[in-house]
Amino acid sequence: MLPQFYQIHLQQQLKNTEYLTLKILIYLLQSQKQVSIELLASLMPYPIQFESRRRSLQRFLKLSCLEIDTLWFPLVQEILKRKFPKTQQIKITIDRTQWRDKNVFVISLIWDKLAIPLYWQLLDKKGSSNLEDQKSLIRPVLELFKDYEIIILGDREFGSVKLGSWLCEQQVKFVVRVKQERYIQQEDKEYTRLSGLGLLPGTSFFLPDVKVTKQKGFGQFNVAGYWRRKYRGKGEDEGWYLLTNLGSSQQAIAAFKCRSGIEAMFKDCKTGGYNLEKSHANNHRLKNLILLIALAYTCAVFQGKKIKRMGIQKYIGRLTELKRSQRRHSSFWIGLYGQSWVMGMEFCQDIVHELMVIRCNKLPFFQRGLRAMSLILRIF
Repeated sequence: MLPQFYQIHLQQQLKNTEYLTLKILIYLLQSQKQVSIELLASLMPYPIQFESRRRSLQRFLKLSCLEIDTLWFPLVQEILKRKFPKTQQIKITIDRTQWRDKNVFVISLIWDKLAIPLYWQLLDKKGSSNLEDQKSLIRPVLELFKDYEIIILGDREFGSVKLGSWLCEQQVKFVVRVKQERYIQQEDKEYTRLSGLGLLPGTSFFLPDVKVTKQKGFGQFNVAGYWRRKYRGKGEDEGWYLLTNLGSSQQAIAAFKCRSGIEAMFKDCKTGGYNLEKSHANNHRLKNLILLIALAYTCAVFQGKKIKRMGIQKYIGRLTELKRSQRRHSSFWIGLYGQSWVMGMEFCQDIVHELMVIRCNKLPFFQRGLRAMSLILRIF
């Protein structure tokens, strides 16, 4: 369930009882896809009364050892060492989401069309983040990736010339989307709104070294425009206007397309996966619950990638679907479903064996399926 390097690091950082409790919680997250303390306490296979289990979980989620910088960052560094050569350009995306009354601010690593949470904060206010919030979120990650070339990606909330100027000062590449009402000024021309540049479906443009916004005191940036053409009558309602310090529209557009991975991650953490919005935990416990989700999420991704490399994902889910251009299941879901599949066999073994005896003409297919199960069990 936990990769070996996860186990080694967590055992070094946690007491034995804390480590074993963490393993149980990750198992519950993977199998039940719930983060409500009440539900986790109900399902926790520990032979004590329910109220004792619930209080035990609450105490666990208050532990001071559940820190991002000591527990999570070393694992991220190990993932980088194993999966990302230093010559590879790395894309990092920032976004904010509302979970119930919690305003969660997250910065994530894009990996194979998925987003891996790197660092997160709970804002003590409603609504958008400001420049200081953004700097506070990005700084620890810049230190973490100091040996890599990175590109910061952000949606319109982060389309600020102040943030762009600060990232330039840090010598960091970036692509952030800006609103179409933003004013720009090209050399020897009057100010004009981006919406007035004539961007249409199926077109793009690139404007180097333009002044963005009428405010004084800011340097010049590049602006790329892109509007995906309609396909089978479907298309975006408006185009992208991108503020960047990359050198071409192709680079900026290709990088920004990767940002969608964080939307998939938020869905996997909410009703589409771990049901985080059902949690009523306070801020401190919620921050630690997100740490558990980060551990469980990346474990599932590792499991799914191994299953795909073995070539046995056809036993887990549908590979293709008519009129569907995107893959149906990500590595995350392949990992989760693979675990559930082999666990189901464990609990229904006698029934399944009886079914195989009845349908003995299908024995070669059953044997191949059992082999696939045995390969998946090696992962766990």
